[in-house]
Amino acid sequence: MVPNPLRNIPSVNELLESPPLGKLLDRLSHNMVVSTVRAVLDETRSEVQTAASEFTLPSVTELAERIARRIMESDIHGPRPVINATGVLLHPELGSPPLADEAVEEMAAVARNYAGAEWVPAAGQEELLKELTGAEAAIVVQSGATAIMLTLAALVAPREVIVSRGQLVETDRGCGIPELVAGGAAVLHEVGTTNKTRVDDYLRAIGEETAALMMVEPSDFVITGSTAGVTLAELVEMGRRHKLPVIHNAPFGALVDFEQFKLAGQPVVSACIKAGADIVLFCGDKLLGGPRCGIIVGRRALVEQIGRHPMCRAFEPDKPTLAALGATLRLYRNPDQARQAIPLLHLLGTSAENLQNRAGRLAPQIAATSAVSEAEPQAGVTHLCIEPISTQQLPTWQIAIKPAELSADRLAGALRSGKPAVAGRVEHDHLLLDLRTVLPRQDIDLVAAFEALNSESRG
Repeated sequence: MVPNPLRNIPSVNELLESPPLGKLLDRLSHNMVVSTVRAVLDETRSEVQTAASEFTLPSVTELAERIARRIMESDIHGPRPVINATGVLLHPELGSPPLADEAVEEMAAVARNYAGAEWVPAAGQEELLKELTGAEAAIVVQSGATAIMLTLAALVAPREVIVSRGQLVETDRGCGIPELVAGGAAVLHEVGTTNKTRVDDYLRAIGEETAALMMVEPSDFVITGSTAGVTLAELVEMGRRHKLPVIHNAPFGALVDFEQFKLAGQPVVSACIKAGADIVLFCGDKLLGGPRCGIIVGRRALVEQIGRHPMCRAFEPDKPTLAALGATLRLYRNPDQARQAIPLLHLLGTSAENLQNRAGRLAPQIAATSAVSEAEPQAGVTHLCIEPISTQQLPTWQIAIKPAELSADRLAGALRSGKPAVAGRVEHDHLLLDLRTVLPRQDIDLVAAFEALNSESRG
């Protein structure tokens, strides 16, 4: 008779007496721990019953560790600090880049006090944006997505906006241009094909219902091969001829030229304004290196029309966001100061030699911890975004770690749930810690994360 594997699943009490859960019971709710134990046991029974072949039950210790990890992850309310060692500067799962110290200080100052935002609504930030971009007027809203919806609602709805089919991108997770156009109560008129759009495509589409032309700047993707597109200058010329405003949506719009960081093709907002775009939309938390918000700059008459729309009041950012944005923008008045003070620019501007020296210093310290068998510095490449794009490629140095006992995936998971939390990437059975995205002040914390794993294993 074949033994029933369900009989080998440990009991609730057996798991509660294991060391990983025993430590949690000393400081967390007994009911919460028991509830999680029962949920994991139910999942394990389901795995056994649905397994197509012989199922290897995890040991009591492995099950207890799985339960402990789930409890620790569920016990975190809201975001928590993470050392980004993935090498990806704009990582979608790790939020916006760190803010400058000046921005953090101003956020804290207005958050802990009353602030006179109603007396002069966002005037300082808007004046700075006009100064730094050359635009006639500016508005700050909650996000890049809301900037698109508000602009279309004010300038286009209920008529049509013409957009190239190859530019109907997803701007935020699960939020694409078609959805944002609909959210702004406008009508989307697609022209061209995925890889080719020409001037004639726009000219044939312009009609009585056309209210605007919109260009959407690609940020984290490229279309290669047989392609054709319309430049901003060509779109502006069409707009002038047909008396239609040109909206340039550039989420990665920057206030400085990113060619200095060897990143080609990143739009500079002042250049977009100079080229004749009537409205430019960009994000405060991308290449600007500020807080998460959407920014609208452009011709005064159009920006004022946007500002009068009822949705504008609903999309106003909170006072800490405005304070952080103002502090960040003031740093851009001195480009050298901005490169040093704004973390994103500082990380981009760090030399490969500097990263190599840090990797050489940190590798032996990490190798000395019990969770690690080997840790070696090695040269590599990384990218601005999670998708590898040749024009957004950067040289880097990383520490390649071979775990002592755990697999590379399990070591990465333990570091993600640790204190401090560390996010790396796994390649070829090694955990890679990329220093391109690690601030120098975090080096000591990086080593501490591995030492914390030592303490847990001893406990």
